[in-house]
Amino acid sequence: MSFPSYLDLTNLQALFPKDFSPSELAKAQTVFLKRLAISAHDFYGGKMRTVPKAGIYGFGWFGVWYTPGVSAVSTAIRDNNMRSYQLSNRSNLVAVVSDSTRVLGDGDCTPSGGLGVMEGKAFLMYYLGGIDAIPLCINTHTEPDSHKADFNFNYGKHDHSATKIIDFVRMLAPSVGAVNLEDISQPNCFRVLDELQDCGVPVWHDDAQGTACVTLAGMINAIKLAGKDWKSVKAVFYGAGSSNATIIRLMLAEGLDPKNVIAFDSKGALHTGRDDVRNDTRFYRKWQIAEATNPQRVDNILEACKGADILCALSTPGPDVVKKEWIQAMGKNPIVFVCANPVPEIYPHDAKDAGAFIVATGRSDFPNQVNNSMCFPGLLKGCLLVQASRVTDGMAIAAAHSIAKAQQNRGLDIDHIMPTMDDVGVFPREASDVAAQAIKEGVARLSITPEEVFQRADRDIKENREIVQMLMEKEKIPTPPKSMIDNVLKDTIAEIRGQLEAIKGSADE
Repeated sequence: MSFPSYLDLTNLQALFPKDFSPSELAKAQTVFLKRLAISAHDFYGGKMRTVPKAGIYGFGWFGVWYTPGVSAVSTAIRDNNMRSYQLSNRSNLVAVVSDSTRVLGDGDCTPSGGLGVMEGKAFLMYYLGGIDAIPLCINTHTEPDSHKADFNFNYGKHDHSATKIIDFVRMLAPSVGAVNLEDISQPNCFRVLDELQDCGVPVWHDDAQGTACVTLAGMINAIKLAGKDWKSVKAVFYGAGSSNATIIRLMLAEGLDPKNVIAFDSKGALHTGRDDVRNDTRFYRKWQIAEATNPQRVDNILEACKGADILCALSTPGPDVVKKEWIQAMGKNPIVFVCANPVPEIYPHDAKDAGAFIVATGRSDFPNQVNNSMCFPGLLKGCLLVQASRVTDGMAIAAAHSIAKAQQNRGLDIDHIMPTMDDVGVFPREASDVAAQAIKEGVARLSITPEEVFQRADRDIKENREIVQMLMEKEKIPTPPKSMIDNVLKDTIAEIRGQLEAIKGSADE
């Protein structure tokens, strides 16, 4: 299907004036995408809807799909709960659950504030993974009146209950095949994920496990290109939230030597001298890192970066969070992952100027996007197809190797260490590799061959894509008007030139 040329966002930089500096171009891309997101979501009224997958062949069929006939479905499931996977959409349904307390780089956005991201997650699951998903943003505020319609969520700092999320997911689990946790702030995110491993369905925290999976995939190929060895590389991790904490765990499992690891949180380096972490049991994942790494108790970030091979930052949206001098202090062929969203800790052109050999970000408009979107659609599809009861680190590592191998087969270079979302074959192969690992580890209820998993995932993904294309061709999904793009571009240029107030959530806000 062909589209009007004004909808082509492949080369955003070409849209902007020639006199923009590299920094202005980088900022303009962010501002343009944010402004277009507001306009496009307003145009469509969000991006997901519910559509039946069964036919209506006359009004008599309502007696089949609903009462009285459907009572037989209820009693069949009552007598054998596993029949819910065959008699409902449960086997292909994921709940995307968030309390919206850490939405991208914007922090606590109030319960409803996460809906755009959770719908986006559902959108990607549908199109890339052949999965149906429901976005569910929940209120975990602890104030007694927080359930009331007139409660002011934006006033002051609020406390949030991990127990509320845990209870909600446990109550929800009988209706879905898997749960994707999203944008839950620390320390609640650690406890929530760990305590939900007994639900009987996979509970996956994408900010932690998904980010760790794709980061490991990119790092496998970056280390290969840089001619380095896992057992000898020195790695610095800037940020010690759920993402980097899990990245460190998976990279240690891959072969990284803990003695060569130094991690920093907002208060300094992690090591056994950090009594504040030791004494706060909510941060037990951080303390595990402090115990295992940085035996020299290096406290200074610049000192830590001297001679380092890897700088992996998942901290605060930038730019100018990661400093050029840190990269300049690193060793030969330094690998720099700056994956804060929506703006990386340092722009790629500045990191390259400082001597970085490979730079990766979480952004699709820069080279080497290391983004969870390459992981969760395929991984969760594999879980669903074998009815896995949980997601293990081994399954996440299998997914990482599947992703890394996909790009190796396409060809590696310093600007192409990861496949992209338009590489259709990545996701069914990833589903197959994850399903095989689930069967190997004994967490799968169904035992089917890797080839059968691949074929079923490939079929479902292609079918969903064809449905979207059909809706677009028939204008059931209307085409955005050219005026939308033109107005967004005009306002973006005006904002960069300082002639228009910055959009909420921009890099300078």
